[in-house]
Amino acid sequence: MTDNCRRTPLSWAAKEGYVEVVKLLLGREDVNLNMRDRGGRTALSWAVHQGHDGVVKLLLGRKDINPNIPDNDGRIPISWASNYAVVKLLLEREDVDPNMPDNDGQTPVSWAAAYGSDRVVKLLLEREDVNPNMRDNGGRTPISWAADYGFHRVVELLLNREDVNPNLRDNEGRTPISWAAAFGWDRVVKILLGWEDIDPDMPDGDGRTPISWAAEDGHDGVVKLLLEREDVKPNMPDNDGRTPISWAAYHGCEGVVKLLLEREDVNPDMSDNNGRTPIMWAAYHGREGVVKLLLEREDVNPNMRDNNGRTPIFWAADNERDEVVKLLLGWKDIKPDITDSCGRTPLGLATK
Repeated sequence: MTDNCRRTPLSWAAKEGYVEVVKLLLGREDVNLNMRDRGGRTALSWAVHQGHDGVVKLLLGRKDINPNIPDNDGRIPISWASNYAVVKLLLEREDVDPNMPDNDGQTPVSWAAAYGSDRVVKLLLEREDVNPNMRDNGGRTPISWAADYGFHRVVELLLNREDVNPNLRDNEGRTPISWAAAFGWDRVVKILLGWEDIDPDMPDGDGRTPISWAAEDGHDGVVKLLLEREDVKPNMPDNDGRTPISWAAYHGCEGVVKLLLEREDVNPDMSDNNGRTPIMWAAYHGREGVVKLLLEREDVNPNMRDNNGRTPIFWAADNERDEVVKLLLGWKDIKPDITDSCGRTPLGLATK
């Protein structure tokens, strides 16, 4: 008999870890231990998910058990496992498929990596038939997910496999180091940089490199690590012509701007596809500290005009960035009365 969710007494007992109740139910000939509920989950699936190794052992002891029944999301029981003892029991079965992907293309090792279950990942990687590079529907590999969430131990375990390639790009063109850099996972980035064949400057589908992502969110530690590499180009523009210092200026990341300005090969005045320079973006968003840093450079021209003929003081005036306007007016060679392509002046915009 099932409830409204098509859950059987065995399903509920397995989920709650009631070993004695499961024993009693398995003693009945009319109990179907492979029955799926509305979500497609079996009793084994629930027991595995909840980490009840005693119940899992009982269920796997039955000859008529099918340990690979997928639920409605295509996930088989081992895909739900995060408990070391449970995974060990499942892997002792010859009929358990550790590479079976779900509807999103994620395999058990992919899920374990995404959850940071390093002991489970280690167990799975001990199997020669486990593919640690299998991509999901988004092109993401297990190491991509581990790097994304900052699970450094999992990243180390995966890199210990000779067949793991951390340079594989997903459907967005992003590599594991790109994801780690974007979220500021210094330790993961350091581990990945230690891999001899790593490409730390691979652009994604938008043309953005790992240092570009790290610069945007102000991850000073990651930027510093990447700048220590000779094969990282800090001036590389993305598809919109934006450089790492442009992104850092846009978001007011002073620490990153300082680090980048210390490099002789960094061009702090490079314009993007709209003709906008880092100081323009900083002025636009009122990033006073960044504007000050850039004005200290002799190679920064605050009179530079973008594709619309606008200068940094235009953007600051138009967006009521009073302190930035003061800073710019204090620069000896500033031209506060330049007209844009529509014939407007900064003063005209401010009074409007």
